[in-house]
Amino acid sequence: MDSPVPPHPPEPRPRRRDRHGRGMRGPVAPPQVPLSVSRAENFRDLVQDSVERLERRWPQLAEVDFMVLDVPGAQEETVPLGRAVSAEKGRAAQIVVYRRPVEIRTKNRDERALLVHEVVVEQVAELLGLAPESVDPRYGQE
Repeated sequence: MDSPVPPHPPEPRPRRRDRHGRGMRGPVAPPQVPLSVSRAENFRDLVQDSVERLERRWPQLAEVDFMVLDVPGAQEETVPLGRAVSAEKGRAAQIVVYRRPVEIRTKNRDERALLVHEVVVEQVAELLGLAPESVDPRYGQE
């Protein structure tokens, strides 16, 4: 007796996302929209904005390497928001801003931008041996 149902193929067919003939799914947002920018990239932009703001007043900061790391090393007793490392032979001075500790302490982008700028100003002041108010006169007022 013949069965009206054809036998199943021996291998399963690959599933496609093009169901119902609507075409392949695309990205949620185009690349030029801020939604497609990651939190890490947003944070780097905040640090870069702060550095550019200070470089206008302190041109010697062009020789300093500014870095963003996610978290500080495990050897720290307290959780720092940033760190300044003086220049040594063959290595430029560095200022490091830690992204996750700053993000945890802020609620929105405006607070984050303010805290990032304060951290950068404090670390530049430490590196230059100055008070933060002399590095940026608006320090602590915003």
